[in-house]
Amino acid sequence: MGESVPQTGLKLTRSIVLIGMMGAGKTAIGRALAAELGVEIRDSDTEIVASAQLSIAEIFDRFGEPFFREKEGQVIARLLEGPPCVLSTGGGAWLSAQNREMLMAQASVVWLEGDLNLLWSRVKHKSHRPLLRTEDPKATLAGLLATRTPAYALAPAKVTVQPHWSIDRTAAEVMHILRANGTVVASENATRAG
Repeated sequence: MGESVPQTGLKLTRSIVLIGMMGAGKTAIGRALAAELGVEIRDSDTEIVASAQLSIAEIFDRFGEPFFREKEGQVIARLLEGPPCVLSTGGGAWLSAQNREMLMAQASVVWLEGDLNLLWSRVKHKSHRPLLRTEDPKATLAGLLATRTPAYALAPAKVTVQPHWSIDRTAAEVMHILRANGTVVASENATRAG
């Protein structure tokens, strides 16, 4: 695994993986971090959809969640083999012990924690969430949150997203963690120039 040296004078020493529930902001914050660091953002869900030529909902309908989770693990493994990047994963990816082990060994993992009201406000009008296609999607979301939180709590770092925070503010909180744990460092060129 190589290092990524963006134009910003910062160096990404390993990939960044954002985990958390649907609606926590993984994709939006991942995009902001990638832009700031000048690195690529990869999204495991997007890669699965492109590979299957089906939407996530269609994959769930046709093949079931276990099939999707198997493909998700394969895609994450492939993406981690490339240059350091920002990797946004699906909300359920972290639930697999195999995925957790792989992600913690090869990347810097940050949990974007959000409470039920925040998550619901962000996903209630989105129809592409197959797990929320129930009679009471908010109750389903609450159940998923309760079930998944113990696994998310295993992440080595966490940012608790506040409803009034902007994308930039949330990304700054994540960046603070990444600088503190050595995932983002000043590049040698920037250090010499400064």
